[in-house]
Parts: sequence; structure tokens; C-alpha cells
Amino acid sequence: MPVIVNPFETGGYTLAHMSRAIQIIPNLYGRLNQLKLFGTDRITQRNVTVESAEGELRLLPTRPVGAPTTVGTPDVRKMRSFTVPHVPHNDVVLPEEVQGIRGFGLTDGEDPLAAVMARKLTKMRARHAQTLEYMRVKALTGVTKDGEGNTIYDWHAEFGIAKKTQDFALNTANKDVLEACRAVSRHIEDNLMGETMTGVMALVSPGFFDKLIRHASVKEAYKYQQATNGSNPLRDDLRRGFRFGNILFEEYAGIVTLANGQTDHLITPDEGIAFPLGTTDTFRTFFAPGNFIECVGTYGEELYARQIPRQDGTGIDILTQSNPLPIVKRPALTVRLVSESAA
Repeated sequence: MPVIVNPFETGGYTLAHMSRAIQIIPNLYGRLNQLKLFGTDRITQRNVTVESAEGELRLLPTRPVGAPTTVGTPDVRKMRSFTVPHVPHNDVVLPEEVQGIRGFGLTDGEDPLAAVMARKLTKMRARHAQTLEYMRVKALTGVTKDGEGNTIYDWHAEFGIAKKTQDFALNTANKDVLEACRAVSRHIEDNLMGETMTGVMALVSPGFFDKLIRHASVKEAYKYQQATNGSNPLRDDLRRGFRFGNILFEEYAGIVTLANGQTDHLITPDEGIAFPLGTTDTFRTFFAPGNFIECVGTYGEELYARQIPRQDGTGIDILTQSNPLPIVKRPALTVRLVSESAA
């Protein structure tokens, strides 16, 4: 009988080669990934130590030439240590998936096993990308969760900061929405504490977005605006970017299926989350080394992959994993938006 040869076994496809291959596959999932909001840090340990030094910036006074200069005061520092979550995901290539002389849709000379392996890596890459997006969005709203929806860290509790909620009262006709927008922006500006930003953005649920553009004060603001003056939410579909006041509102309707089979909204229905854009060190994703011997003492990568042929020849196991920890270092810079307070 013909022997199925594993091209990845004899061609030098080590952990490094397979990991590089799965990372080359583009990550097409998630708005936060597109925005590149979370910067990445590669670390060599399984724990992340975060130093909180929220010193304030003060203006420097003038002094006569030769007079004593002002002296900087030391920042008040707090240390926090967090364990990086481990996210493994495995699959297997079975003989029945590559049976036959030539795979469906393949040209002569193409290796069906290589095609099956590439297809599975692509699917596994997408699942890791979706999981990372979920973890980042939840971290943005104040908690880091795993793929089952379990809370790993509550960042407001960890840093001892009260969670800011802004009620837009969108069910109230006489509510001044512009005033609510200013309150959000001012809260973020007041809590920068030395950080920088270029603007304020809000990812909101479809329900929040619809209530926003239907609100009387918003309609009145755009009632007489002509098309020549720009897009009008009363006529145009602006779900991918509607600026009102100084906040860029964008609808984010993502729903994910958790590992336990339940579903979860990325953004809570009828709510939103506002955050600053252009920060330097507020939103970070730490990647720890993989759980492989070869990774000991190395810097973490976003994804790891390796393939191991089974000794009995019944298949080729594909092992992938990621070790990410999204962190919002300054939780006070995010604001929960509600369309109508339950109180």
C-alpha cells in the first residue's frame, strides 16, 4: 500500500518554522486589531509586572539666572504582578482527509497533505485571532476574560479605580447628548496624568447607535445640514464612523461563541465603551513564551505551532498555542456608556 509521506517532517518544519508559518497567515478578525489600539510587548516570563507611576505634569516657573532650579518630585509607584493566560488549541490531520491520488481542487503535483495542513492552520489562526479580539475588547470594558467567558482580571479592582459610567439618557427626549459627550471627553482628559491622546472614540452596540442617531438633539443638529457639508446620519449609513461633539462613534456588533457553546456580545447591548486614541502606553498586550522546551528563556511570540506525527501512523497532530494578556494600564481612561441608566 502507498505510504503517506509527511512533507513537514522531512523539510525542516520545526517549531520555529511552523510558528512562523501560522503567524504569516493574516489576522483579518476584529476592529481593535484593525485600529492597532493595543501595542504589543514580548516578555520572557509567564508573569507580567506592571508599574503604576501616575505622576502629573506640571508647568515650570521662570527663575532668575543663577537662582535655585525647581526639582522634580518622585512619582508614587505601585507594583502589580499578573499571570499570563495560556490558550492552547490543537487539531489533527487524519488519513481519510488526504486519501486518494489527488485532492479535490488541486492541480497535478500539488501535495494534498500540505493543502490540508495549510487549511487547518488557517482555521486555527482565525480562532486564535477571534479569542484575542474578545480578550482585548473585554479588557477595554474593564475585565480580561478567557474563551469561556470567565473573568481573569478586573482591572478597576486591581488598580483600585472606580469605574466611570456616563448615562446618555437616550430615551429622554430633552437630554442634551452633546453635554454627555463633553462629560466623557473631560473625564478622559482629566485622567491622562501625563499620557497623550489624539482623540476620543466610542465603540457602541447597535441598539446604542440607533438610539443615538434617532435622538431629538442629534436630529436637530443635522436637520438643516446639506450633503455638501458632509455626511448626515439622518440620510447616510454612518455605522462605521459618526462623529458627534468630539467623540467618534462606531457600531460594533460582534457576537462570539464561547468554548462552552454559549454566546457573548463583544459590546453589551445598549451600551458602549469610550477610550482615547493615540496613547503611548495605556493599552498593551503582553505575549509570554510558549509552553515548549525550545521556548525557555526566549521572548514570547503571538502564536506558536508545531506538528507531531503519531507513532502508530494514524495521523499528524497540530499543536498551536498563544499566551496573551491584554492590559489597560490606566482604567480611568475608559468610560462605560449606557443609553439609559436603570436607576
